[in-house]
Amino acid sequence: MASITIRKLDEGLKSRLRIRAAARGRSMEDEARRILQAALEESPAPSSNLADRIRRRFAGLGDIELPIAPREPMREPAVPDVARASRGSRAAKAGTQRSRSRA
Repeated sequence: MASITIRKLDEGLKSRLRIRAAARGRSMEDEARRILQAALEESPAPSSNLADRIRRRFAGLGDIELPIAPREPMREPAVPDVARASRGSRAAKAGTQRSRSRA
């Protein structure tokens, strides 16, 4: 048989284990062994992703069909006004040149 040492066990937890073991007429070691055995004999929860768990939770409410909105044709992308953009950049350059000449 294997043995195990549990370090840094909270004093309150150890006290509760001692009281529980005494109430059942067992040693602390035997009570801890039985607690571990009972906990590990439980069947593990089925692992699933979140979407599956949500579906199961709301399955009893029934299926709801939502209408799909009709699609509209794609719009043409906006074309920037190149003439206006170049005028703005020329004005910005002129302002920079004026501030350099004053300095």
